[in-house]
Amino acid sequence: MPEPRVPGSGGDRMELPCGETVSPRTFDLGQREFDCDCGETHAVVTDAHPLSRFVPEDIAAQLRTVIDTDDEYEEFSTVHLMGSVMEEFPEEIAVEDVSEDGQIGAALIWVADFDSRRLHRVVVELLVELMDHAVGHTDDEDLQAEFESQMAEFDVEGFVEAYRDQRDFEDEYDRPV
Repeated sequence: MPEPRVPGSGGDRMELPCGETVSPRTFDLGQREFDCDCGETHAVVTDAHPLSRFVPEDIAAQLRTVIDTDDEYEEFSTVHLMGSVMEEFPEEIAVEDVSEDGQIGAALIWVADFDSRRLHRVVVELLVELMDHAVGHTDDEDLQAEFESQMAEFDVEGFVEAYRDQRDFEDEYDRPV
């Protein structure tokens, strides 16, 4: 016999990629990682997190300007970005729709089988691929050559390290740069 849902009891369970289950209320909006009972640390992302969690706001603004979306979201957002991550790592990302639970403060929660630093690298790599694809569709050969030149020198790991240091990801009060 199923247990009745008691307000404040934590609600339904979310299965993580590692197989553990937790209440979605385990996560809060400032959380970036979760130390799981499985012994691993998982990256946590909510739809409320801005794109500037991963890239500077000027790049996020450019992405929002140049990428058209054809869904209920007005502009390119973390939802689209995490959808791309899920396409690349379908077995390593769990997602939960928590929009019906007003106590969580988010509509979607993603939990990765890997930590937030690796997720950050994956996101930056995917954004670089997205930008490369977009530049490849232009007729401007000079722009294509300049982009290729810049990407040849771009160090994803170095960028992620510098950005995370600048953003101070050790606490939940970091701000966009």
